[in-house]
Amino acid sequence: MTTTEADQLTSGDPVEPAAEHAPATAHDHGVHGYHKQKDEHLKRLRRIEGQIRGLQRMVDEDVYCIDILTQVSASTKALQSFALQLLEEHLRHCVADAATKGGDEIEAKVEEATKAIARMMRT
Repeated sequence: MTTTEADQLTSGDPVEPAAEHAPATAHDHGVHGYHKQKDEHLKRLRRIEGQIRGLQRMVDEDVYCIDILTQVSASTKALQSFALQLLEEHLRHCVADAATKGGDEIEAKVEEATKAIARMMRT
């Protein structure tokens, strides 16, 4: 079961296709806004992955519920912080680039960013 499917089961919201599984589209051209910080982002994601593995270990070792919940909170905050930084880079790079081009592209980028922000606020 995917994370998205699991989220649907717990939230009751319809499953939206995950961006990482979406086919390449017109906005997938060249360098993305996070490119300059790619190594830092990967390091940060590996750290978060370690936190998640720690959660699995805690459950396996029958650690006290509240201690696990504390770690879940820390992991969630780390992911939210990463998402916020990625969103900022998207606005500074992709949306700003579309604004200089004007036309329909800026409208599409603003709508795309607005939907991403809405998804982040639901979590």
